[in-house]
Amino acid sequence: MNVLSTGLAFGESPRWHADRLWVSDMGANELITVDLDGKREHVAEIPGMPMGLGWLPDGRMLIVSSRDGRLLRLEPDGSLAPHADLAVLSRFPWSDMAVDGRGNAYIGNIGFEFGVGEPAPGTLALVTPDGTVRQVADGFGFPNGIAVTPDNGTLIVAESYAHRLTAFDIAADGTLSNRRVWAELGDGVPDGICLDAGGAVWYADVPNANCVRVAEGGAVLRTVTVDRGCFACALGGPDGRTLFVTAAVFDEQAMTFSGPRTGQVITVDAPEPGVGWP
Repeated sequence: MNVLSTGLAFGESPRWHADRLWVSDMGANELITVDLDGKREHVAEIPGMPMGLGWLPDGRMLIVSSRDGRLLRLEPDGSLAPHADLAVLSRFPWSDMAVDGRGNAYIGNIGFEFGVGEPAPGTLALVTPDGTVRQVADGFGFPNGIAVTPDNGTLIVAESYAHRLTAFDIAADGTLSNRRVWAELGDGVPDGICLDAGGAVWYADVPNANCVRVAEGGAVLRTVTVDRGCFACALGGPDGRTLFVTAAVFDEQAMTFSGPRTGQVITVDAPEPGVGWP
């Protein structure tokens, strides 16, 4: 295990793309990149708090602006353009996103005001490449990380408050069906997730301060424990076998983003390369 980068507020939604790691620093309202030498670069400011990241088939990047319910698009010239209005579906914060190989973006909404309101069921939205928005599933216990298999056929959602991973079949038009439990996680609290070529899911866990690799059905294959909460993870690097974990101390002060910047990007050697999306 290696600490690649320090000084982040709260890193979320890491994605390996174009030979570097892209990270939403939600505590700093900033989209950044980190290379394999740990060099960090500012890409864009996202005042509404950046969360889920992904890329359309034509290479343009999509960014979830959580608090104001906007899906933004990073244009080749570096400008930000509106891609979709998520607020038409919910006024509550939006969380993670997976953009599949067809350019369909699946985005979770937690369903309540985190840290203030009483927990309520969350939902899942689909944004098609032309920016059309519709709800495709509901009834989640805090939908968080989202992943899609390489064949665009299965979507997996991390339900943090339900302690499980939930799967759906994906139809050609993006519609979801055949909802089922992919893995019960016991006391695991899954946040960001990613898939590997062995058919397993890695999930990051904030309260348990670890990142766990599980098989379908819930068998634990490996656990990586760190000294702070793990918010999200991604597989990448030259051979796809580096697990990147965004982690930070999470306490009452941290929830206001007013404390010290304890966020890190941690790397761990993984047994299988990453596949699918994100």
